[in-house]
Amino acid sequence: MSANRPRLAKPTLDKDLAKISTIEEASRYLTRGFAIHGAALIFLVLMAAMAGSFATGRSDVILVVCAAAIAGYMAMNIGANDVTNNIGAAVGARAMTMGFGLALAAVFEIAGAVIGGGHVANTIANGIMREGVITGPDVLIWAMMAALLSAALFINIATWLGWPISTTHSIVGSVMGSGIAAAGISAIDWTTVGGITLSWMISPLLGAVFAAAFLYFIKQTIIYRSDKIAGAKRWVPVLIGIMTGTFAGYLALVGLGQLIEVSTLNATLVTVGTGLISWRLLIPVIARQAEGLENRNQSLRKLFRIPLVFAAALMSFAHGANDVSNAIGPLAAIVSASRHGVIGQVQVPMWALVIGGLGISLGLVLYGPKLVKLVGSEITKLNPMRAYCVSLSTAMTVMTAAWIGVPVSSTHIAVGAVFGVGFFREWYTRHSRRRYEYLRVRAGEEPDAAEPIERNDDEFRHRYLVRRSHFLSIIAAWTITLPCAAALSVVMSLIMFAIFL
Repeated sequence: MSANRPRLAKPTLDKDLAKISTIEEASRYLTRGFAIHGAALIFLVLMAAMAGSFATGRSDVILVVCAAAIAGYMAMNIGANDVTNNIGAAVGARAMTMGFGLALAAVFEIAGAVIGGGHVANTIANGIMREGVITGPDVLIWAMMAALLSAALFINIATWLGWPISTTHSIVGSVMGSGIAAAGISAIDWTTVGGITLSWMISPLLGAVFAAAFLYFIKQTIIYRSDKIAGAKRWVPVLIGIMTGTFAGYLALVGLGQLIEVSTLNATLVTVGTGLISWRLLIPVIARQAEGLENRNQSLRKLFRIPLVFAAALMSFAHGANDVSNAIGPLAAIVSASRHGVIGQVQVPMWALVIGGLGISLGLVLYGPKLVKLVGSEITKLNPMRAYCVSLSTAMTVMTAAWIGVPVSSTHIAVGAVFGVGFFREWYTRHSRRRYEYLRVRAGEEPDAAEPIERNDDEFRHRYLVRRSHFLSIIAAWTITLPCAAALSVVMSLIMFAIFL
């Protein structure tokens, strides 16, 4: 009888517990997703309330509140998609963790947006549509509202698909689309649009050229030298001085220039003076860091980590100053049109810059990590030296454009710099006399300057250092961004005109 007694224990208990633990893990993942979206919703409500507090007592308070909420949504999407520009190279080079990079970028994004974000926003607000062509402030208001919402939706979709598109292309295309829907082709100031388009083509090339030039300098003066540490002790302070001086000059022109008049000569003196002081102060600092390091590339990576962190901070500041206009420009135009009936020289309110800076920062913290891996590690392999060249060249190009007032694409510049580094490495590996002689000395051979460089062309033909597939896919995404954003904006504008006008 005992042999036929039923077993009370369930043999699959362990499997069921494993399933329960898997369910708990899935629940935590879903809960995290709800928490992220909840935080984003709370932010939009708070930003709308803040905008409403500045419009209290005005007849346009509801309009301003709605526009501020959409601008906050747009800013979060900019942060989610453009975070790769700021920290992708540094994270890809393992100079900083994802969490530290996100926190660093958030702080400097806000600072850049508040201090230097007003100049480019004016171009977005009133430089694309021709003044006076659109009759009636209501048409202008809803055209800008449609442009802001359609650009935000397009960027949201692109981020979800993993495309590092240009948020600047998106908003410019959307403003063009809404202007065409409102008053036809004649509503667009094609001279301004032509200048912006030209800057889009030139700026990624400049980013690539600057990045390649910096990397060439580092290879020639530090990496392929018999005493790498001595070369780093001499030239790393110089590179940091260039970066610091450029940042100080930009702050003098764009930041301090909002309070007092700063001439180009004075800004140049600030640039040179700050650069020289930084260079001199950092000489003993780098010398102390270099003590006890072995004469190899791994040691150089340690010496370049701190400069790379500073470069990422500088890039975040420049990005906030340039790309906040993509969210705040249409908002400023809506506020101006609702209060004055026309768009003249738009004065961007400080509260609008705060909304843009906070929105970009929150977007990159909540939704940004998805695209960091693509730019940071999947296009070409980055180490701290290469990543420093990418960050520095991108920041310098973006800050120059923000100073001029041209809304360039920081995504184009950053990705162009990464490709520039990769393609330059391919060329340098095949053609560099210094590298060839350095490798011969390491192999125990005598260098001979008259001897031609020997290489196996069949071998190099298959040793690409840049993934061509990513190059083509990113170029394709860039190409379709403006027309797709414009088409979506035309549809959105027609819907809003039908409902509200």
